[in-house]
Amino acid sequence: MTKEEVQGATEEEQQAQSKKALKKQQKEAEKAAKKAEKQAKMASEQQSAEEDDFAKDRYGVSAMVQSQQKLDRELVRVQDLTPEKADQLIWLRARVHTSRAKGKQCFLVLRQQQFNVQALVAVGDRASKQMVKFAANITKESIVDVEAIVRKVEQKIESCSQQDVELHVERIFVISQAEPRLPLQLEDAVRPDGEGEEEGRATVNQDTRLDNRVIDLRTTTSQAVFRLQSGVCQLFRDTLTKKGFVEIQTPKIISAASEGGANVFTVSYFKTSAFLAQSPQLYKQMCICADFDKVFCVGPVFRAEDSNTHRHLTEFVGLDIEMAFNYHYHEVIDSITDTMVQIFKGLRDNFQTEIQTVNKQFPSEPFKFLEPTLRLEYTEAVAMLREAGVEMGDEDDLSTPNEKLLGRLVKEKYDTDFYVLDKYPLAVRPFYTMPDPSNPKYSNSYDMFMRGEEILSGAQRVHDAQLLTERAIHHQIDLEKIKAYIDSFRYGAPPHGGGGIGLERVCMLYLGLHNVRQTSMFPRDPKRLTP
Repeated sequence: MTKEEVQGATEEEQQAQSKKALKKQQKEAEKAAKKAEKQAKMASEQQSAEEDDFAKDRYGVSAMVQSQQKLDRELVRVQDLTPEKADQLIWLRARVHTSRAKGKQCFLVLRQQQFNVQALVAVGDRASKQMVKFAANITKESIVDVEAIVRKVEQKIESCSQQDVELHVERIFVISQAEPRLPLQLEDAVRPDGEGEEEGRATVNQDTRLDNRVIDLRTTTSQAVFRLQSGVCQLFRDTLTKKGFVEIQTPKIISAASEGGANVFTVSYFKTSAFLAQSPQLYKQMCICADFDKVFCVGPVFRAEDSNTHRHLTEFVGLDIEMAFNYHYHEVIDSITDTMVQIFKGLRDNFQTEIQTVNKQFPSEPFKFLEPTLRLEYTEAVAMLREAGVEMGDEDDLSTPNEKLLGRLVKEKYDTDFYVLDKYPLAVRPFYTMPDPSNPKYSNSYDMFMRGEEILSGAQRVHDAQLLTERAIHHQIDLEKIKAYIDSFRYGAPPHGGGGIGLERVCMLYLGLHNVRQTSMFPRDPKRLTP
């Protein structure tokens, strides 16, 4: 090919490319013009819609609350929405539990803790179709402020706690918007035990619940569980305060294992090591030696036990009692059992709503107890188990299956879910437990049970420094590390005893639940350290 021919071909290519680029530019210009026209049309339609929307100031997304203003507005609680408030105009703040659009109206279920109410947004003189559409598109779990008229309903609204009224919405503003995709659906999380599997509907497993605990805690069941748990603590404090007990706070970082043994968490403590307290045991006894007479404390307890069971946690809340007595450690048992009975009565009388809410999802038999509390000796329990076919020695500790079997046998014979087992073998109790004076193989110690599971372990304590030293040596405990504890008994110590109660277990067993993680707000076990 000649030089002229090559040059001609290049010019043709350049012209072709130039035409192609021009075409592309024209297409892009047309596309941009169409987009601009579409945006202008949408803006025009939106402006027109806004001009036509007479209710545009009655709904929307509120500015973030940064404490910009103080309002006199009173917000009504959902649980207080009763027929007595019929025809009243009220404001409330709640979460959108569910929403369902139907024609020119939208039904919302608004939820506050374990209470919910139906709300209606309908096209009319107070709500436009745009307002109905807005309400229907509010994401579940968003928090809204609603102004509404309370109306009585002819037919009960079975799906809501407030069954006799509904709200006719006049204003609705989103205060905090939830993301559209939730990690779990609350209606799945409250489905009655076993119902989902039978009907092929979704259920939520335990790990998903605990991984997304903040959402799971919003369910009506969780709300009821932890409000009842708060009630247990309040009743515990109130009952003991009336009995003349003093609430104390004890260290959780200690120099020696408070229960003996290896089940402790070690933490670095400057240039040495320390332990997380397995119980407030040593310190509540030291308070008795310091003449506080009767003490209790509520606080965390740490157990480094690799137990992946339904009833073990590595951190739980201990309700601890210690008291001086006059003549016999049964005075202590009587005081503790009376406290437990007062708690059971208080829950029965004041927390029926919570109990029934939990029972809807996890049905169980009502908790039964006797007055006075049933007390059995360990030898009697062994005899009952042997009669039922269990092979065990006189001084063997009770295994978990045998505890449960004993619970069933006691329920059949005495019709109670709560009882005391007294006079445990000394070999299975901690070093500070007082031996039985009439039989040194046994001890002045006891456990308390609910529905066949242990919730309290207690005893008369050794209050003599010499005997305490001997028992500590027997249990191979380093005396130097508990020197301050032993020394506290050298200057006169009253006879005393007490016990430690697991809060989460009490709640689990009272409600008839099957896993202690359900009654621990943010549980810790060998496999879980978050959230």
